[in-house]
Amino acid sequence: MILHIDMDAFFASIEEAVNPRLKGRPLIIGARASRMNTVVCAANYPAKALGIHSGMPTRRAYSIYSKLEFLPADQAKYIWTSGQILELLKGYNLPLNYSSIDEFQMDLSGYPGQNPVSLSKEIRAQIYANFNITASIGIAKNWLLAKLASKLNKPDGVALIDDSNFEQALRKASLDKLSGMGGNYGRELTARGIKTCWDLYLNLPGFFDDKPGKFEENPGKSGEMPKSISHSYTLKRASLNPEVIESWIRLLSEMIGSRLREQNLTSRTTHLWLDKPETGCSGAQKTCHIETNDGYEIYRRAVKLMPRIWPKMAKIRAIGVSCGGISRAVYQPLLQEDLRRKGLVYALDKINNRFGEGAIFPAITSLAR
Repeated sequence: MILHIDMDAFFASIEEAVNPRLKGRPLIIGARASRMNTVVCAANYPAKALGIHSGMPTRRAYSIYSKLEFLPADQAKYIWTSGQILELLKGYNLPLNYSSIDEFQMDLSGYPGQNPVSLSKEIRAQIYANFNITASIGIAKNWLLAKLASKLNKPDGVALIDDSNFEQALRKASLDKLSGMGGNYGRELTARGIKTCWDLYLNLPGFFDDKPGKFEENPGKSGEMPKSISHSYTLKRASLNPEVIESWIRLLSEMIGSRLREQNLTSRTTHLWLDKPETGCSGAQKTCHIETNDGYEIYRRAVKLMPRIWPKMAKIRAIGVSCGGISRAVYQPLLQEDLRRKGLVYALDKINNRFGEGAIFPAITSLAR
C-alpha cells in the first residue's frame, strides 16, 4: 500500500501557524509583495470557500472579497518546513518519496505488519504536534489512487481506497479530483459525458491499475531506464522577452520529447528552471498522471510553471527543462484527437530522421535559432 501525505493549504497554513491572528480569516499568499500586481500562490480554506484559488490574479481575488488578508510568499520558510517534515517522516524507516514541497509518499508494500490507517493517524498527529499544521493522507494500492484518496476527506482527514470500496469511492470522486484532469484534458472528457472517476474507469478499465505500488528506484545500470532526461541552454545575453524564453523552452522540450520517443519512454514529471543574474536559479515541477513523450505537451506543462519562478519578469540568462517519472511507453490515448496527435508526432520523427534533424520544426523555435 502507498500512503500519500498531502499538506493542507501548505503555504497559508504555515503563515497561520506563525501568526494565529490569521486563522479563520480568508488569506491568500501572493507571488510577490505587490498585492494588486501578482497572482495567488496559495489560499487558505476560508478563501477557497469564497471561490478563490491558486493561479488567480489577486485583483480578481479582491473583487470577490475585498477584506482578504494578504502576505507575500516566503519561500525560505516553506522550504525549511518541508525539509523538517521530510526528516520527521524519515524517522519511520519506510521507503519514502519526496513528491513535491507539500506532498510525500510512503511505501508499505514490503511491510505487511503495518496498519496503514493507524500509521496515517499517527503521522497526522505528529505533523500537527510539531508544526501546528494539518495534513490529509490517502491510502491505496498505487500512487495515483493514493493521491486521489488524499483529496477525499480534506482537510485533516484520512481516506482508504481498497477493493471493498473501490467503486463507491470512484463514483463519489469527480473527475477534477484526479491528478492531471483539472485542465483541458479533463474538460474534454467531461464534455464526452465522463464526469466521475468511475465513468473514466468504465471507459478505460486499466487506467487505475497501470502504476506499480512500489516506487521506482534509480536505475544506475547500463540498459535500464534513465531516471530523467533534460536539456538546458545559456543565452548569449540575458533576456526578459517572454517570446524568446518560451521559444527556448519549446525547443528544449522538443529535444526531450524526441529522446523519449527514441527510447520508447514516457514521462509524468516536468521540471523547469530559470537562472536569473540578479537572484540566481529557481525551479518548479509538476507531476501529472497522463504520461507523455510529445514535445508540445512537455512545453505546455513547462510554460505553466513559469509564473511560479518568474513572477517579477526578471532577466533570464539560462533555461533548463527536465522530465522525470520515466516509464515504458505503454499508455494508449483515450481521445481521438490524442490518437491523431500521436500519429502526427511520429510522422514528423520519420521525416526528420530521413532528411535530417530540424527539417521540420515548430515555428516558435525559430526565435531560438
